[in-house]
Amino acid sequence: QVQLVESGGGLVQPGGSLRLSCAASRSIFNIYIMAWYRQAPGKQRELVASVTNDGRRNYADFVKGRFTISRDNAKNTVYLQMNSLEPEDTAVYYCNGVRVGYNYWGQGTQVTVSS
Repeated sequence: QVQLVESGGGLVQPGGSLRLSCAASRSIFNIYIMAWYRQAPGKQRELVASVTNDGRRNYADFVKGRFTISRDNAKNTVYLQMNSLEPEDTAVYYCNGVRVGYNYWGQGTQVTVSS
C-alpha cells in the first residue's frame, strides 16, 4: 500500500498562486500515472492534470497554461503549481496514483479562491 498526503492548500485571492504537494509513503517510481483531481461542492470529481513516470503530461482544458504538474521520483512527491487562480478553481484537490491493479487516493486539500 502507498499512502498519499496532500498539502499546500488554503485561501488565496483571485489571480494568486498556490503550490500543492503530494507526498507518498513509499517509492512512486513504479506508479505509472500520478494525477491531481478536484471536486467542488455539488459537482463530480474531475481530472485536473496527470503525469506519467516517463514525464508525459496531460491537462484539463480549464487549467491549460495556468497549472503545471511535476513529479520528483527521488522525493516520492508530486506537485501542482497553480497560477492565475480563479474562484471557479475552488475545490478539494486530491492526489491520485495508478499502477497495475492499484488505485491510490489522498484525503484531499482544500483550495479556496476568494477576495
